[in-house]
Formats: sequence, C-alpha cells, structure tokens
Amino acid sequence: MIKTAPSVWGECLSFIQDNIKQQAYKTWFEPIKPIKLSGEALTIQVPSKFFYEWLEEHYIKLLRVALVKQLGEDAKLIYDVRMENNYSSSKPHTVKIPSSNRNPINPQGITMPLDFNKRELRNPFVIPGIQKVKIESQLNPNYNFDSFVEGDSNRLARSASMAVANKPGGTSFNPLLIYGGVGLGKTHLAHAIGVQIKDKYPDKTVLYISSEKFTQQYIDSVKANTRNDFIHFYSMIDVLLIDDVQFLSGKTGTQDVFFHIFNHLHQNGKQVILTSDKAPVDMQDIEQRLLSRFKWGLSAELQVPDYETRISILQNKLYRDGVEMPEEIVEYIAKHIKSNVRELEGVLISMIAQASFNRKEFTLSLTKQIVDKFVKNTKREVSIDYIQKIVSNYFELDVTTLQSKTRKRHIVQARQLAMYFAKRMTKASLASIGSQIGKRDHATVLHACKTVDNLTETDKQFRKYVDDITKKLTF
Repeated sequence: MIKTAPSVWGECLSFIQDNIKQQAYKTWFEPIKPIKLSGEALTIQVPSKFFYEWLEEHYIKLLRVALVKQLGEDAKLIYDVRMENNYSSSKPHTVKIPSSNRNPINPQGITMPLDFNKRELRNPFVIPGIQKVKIESQLNPNYNFDSFVEGDSNRLARSASMAVANKPGGTSFNPLLIYGGVGLGKTHLAHAIGVQIKDKYPDKTVLYISSEKFTQQYIDSVKANTRNDFIHFYSMIDVLLIDDVQFLSGKTGTQDVFFHIFNHLHQNGKQVILTSDKAPVDMQDIEQRLLSRFKWGLSAELQVPDYETRISILQNKLYRDGVEMPEEIVEYIAKHIKSNVRELEGVLISMIAQASFNRKEFTLSLTKQIVDKFVKNTKREVSIDYIQKIVSNYFELDVTTLQSKTRKRHIVQARQLAMYFAKRMTKASLASIGSQIGKRDHATVLHACKTVDNLTETDKQFRKYVDDITKKLTF
C-alpha cells in the first residue's frame, strides 16, 4: 500500500492517542493537518507558532517514536506554521519550520537546526533592574486570611480558598470561582489565596490580574503581532487569579485566548482562581465552552453578612487599627449598614476621621449623623423579601400564597413578577432568587423573566401591573 501524508499521520495519531491523556490529545493533536509526505519527511500544519513551540517542548519524543515506526530511522518532521496577519484582511501565510528534535531518542535522527528567529518573550510584568525574568504577583499583602472575618455568609468560600492556598492545583476546587455582590470580599479572598501561596510556596509563580487588564494586554499583543508571546507568558503561571471575570462578556477574542490558556494551565495541574459578581449560570455573552470549564471546580457564593458577622467585621477592623469604640456605637452601625463589607468599613473610616479631625469623642449622635449621610448617598438596594411583600400586597395575597405551588393564573403571574423584579433590582443570582421565592430552581426564574418581558409587550393590563409595582418599589 502506498503511503500518503494522511495515512502516515493517521497511524502516528493512533499511537500517540494510546500514550497521552485524552484531553491533551484533543487540544494538541486533533487540530494538526497532514500536508505532504516527501520520502521520509512528513509536513504537518499547525495553527500557530506557539502551538509548534509547545509540541517541540513537550511531545517531541512521542512524535519521534511515532514517526520512526512509520517512516524508519531517517524520519523527518516539518511544521507548516500558520502566521496570522493582524494588520490586513489577507489570508494567513505559512512558514515551514523543520523540527529541532530536541532530546531525540536516537541522536542520529532529526538534527536540522531551526531557521526561525525566536523573539524574546515579552513579559508584561518584568521588574526593571532584575536580569532574571521575574513576574511580580500584583498581590496586596493587606488582603490576607487573618483580616478576612468568617461568618455563615462566607464560610464555604473561605474554607475552599484556604484549601486551595494550602494545596494549589492539588484539590478538586480547580478552578475556584468566588462570586457575589459588590463589596462582599471577593477580591480580598483572591488576594488572600495568592498571599498564602507565595508565603508557603515561594518558588511558585503567582499572578493576580483584573479581567480588564488581561483584555487590554491581549488587545495590545494583537496590535503588536505578539499574540503568541502573550499566550506563552500566561502559560508559565503556576497560580492565575483573574478578578471580575464577568467583564469578559461579549469579548470573543479574549474569551478564545483565555480558553486556550485555561486549558493549558488546568491540564498541567496549575491553579486557576476566578471572581465574578454573578454565578456561571447567570453570565451573559460568555461562550458555553468557557462556562462549562468554570463549572469544573467549585463555585462558592459570598452572601450579604448577617448581623453577627457585621459586628465581628467592625470589631476586627477597630482592633487592627488600634481604635477603641463603645459597643453601642458598633451595634448601631451594624444594624443600619447591611448591604456589604465595604460600606461598613467606609462608615468606620468616616467615624474615625471625623472624631480625630474635630477632636471629638465617638458619640451615638455623631454616629447617626454619619450613618444617615452614608445611607442617603448609597443607592438603596431593594431586598427580595421587600419585593415579595409589595407584589403580594398589590395583588391582595399573602406572601405564603405567593410562594405556594398553586398553578392558579393570577398567583403564578404574581410570583413571576416577584422573580422578575428580584432579577432587575437585586444582585442576587437566579438560583438565590428561586430559592427565596418558593424554593424554585434558576430555570424557573429565567422562564418567569422571559414571560414577564413578553406579556409586557403584548398585554396592556399586564404592562400596567409592571408600571404600578415599579413605582411602588422605587418610591
């Protein structure tokens, strides 16, 4: 039988597939196309220079054995690398690169030198003055586990974060996605993980970055035609922490490159930590293949702290700042500032500043003054309980009936409206909304929101319901 490039490569793939993990095979070998067979030289097309470098670095021995089995000891491998042209609409051109066959099994084998001038890797975080490339972690040492107060609202997230920090890449929490509303401690926990890992494993490369900065770096790399350097840089990270991953929404190119970086890190046992203001199920305009990977590990929600936790947060902050404050004042702040940790600390800082600048003691009168101003200047977030109460009163129902399993039309519509307004006016996840409104699942909430949108457009009476309830909730 006459050998062809597809037949030889097909046999090579059968051998390779039996010797590596299935995910690695899909990522690094399925995209390869056999192009040409000339004597003992097989030419294969790979999608990028980074792809070629990765094969040469990690799979050259395996490729060598597979080729020798098919073509004999004189087998040669040539890469046909697609080079993207980022400045014009012309098709990608290709550059042929002979395999360097580093660390060959048989030193008599492929020895052709590379004819490609490798550029020096551009590292966005090189510290000037240090000869050896070093990646600055971008971590804030003040955000550590000691300064993060544990309570019922954050216990799961904190425990998972501690587990990851003690054994990065070695737990089932990979990736670890921490999600919740503004000011609940997502960024704090992400930094705390990084800080502890750097302390426990000084040799590990840890990097914290916001999704906006990651996106901007990617855009800059495309403009400068250094996309492969960008990917290569992130592939070197041992622990990658990406803050506010929901901002990748709608950014197709950035999502695509992050997908490949994520795959590489995960396959190689590296740790990925993500934060978001939404659960994966609520993220819009994020590719499904990326969302499915977010769900591989653990998604831990940070909820609004309860009264006891708010007291502990205030006491912890006062202790760290070396400030003494009467208990009744701490309790007053905790009772009136409920939405998030950032606002609690903001009031405390204002209190300390006012008292020291005006040389006044902490009094309940001063506290009420500052808290009142703070609450007025902070956009009020309507609670799900409040929404259910307003909707129930509007339809002359009680909240228990609203949450019941009855399928009577007017009660179902009232329940759907409560879910709709909870989605619009709170930062709660769909799952959390469903749980609080009759123990429904997130799919029911999603269906309710779509139903309300449709009825608002087609039913005049229903539109009046929406307008009336909106006025009551925003009054």
